[in-house]
Amino acid sequence: MHQALAQPPTTPGRDADSTLPSIVAILEDFLQDMETDFDGEITRQTRLLSDLGFESIDIIQLVVAIEEALGQQSVPFERLLMHDGRYVEDLSVGQLVDFVAT
Repeated sequence: MHQALAQPPTTPGRDADSTLPSIVAILEDFLQDMETDFDGEITRQTRLLSDLGFESIDIIQLVVAIEEALGQQSVPFERLLMHDGRYVEDLSVGQLVDFVAT
């Protein structure tokens, strides 16, 4: 299983700017274990499925790794990942960071 390399701050007032490097570190850890053609820099615009080659199981593992890094369980990721009862087609790193930072 993937292990988080860095932890987002757990203090109140966490913001997207301070959360982005932690999420990028977690994603880079995932990419080490994946077969992907992505060799660029991960930015807020990078898409999990279309750019990084994530599959649905990878998203689930990513959610678990982020929850562990935050030191929280049961973060309501379904609000981010589902819309009108359907899974979103893709998700940018920026959307993920903004959600985690709120």
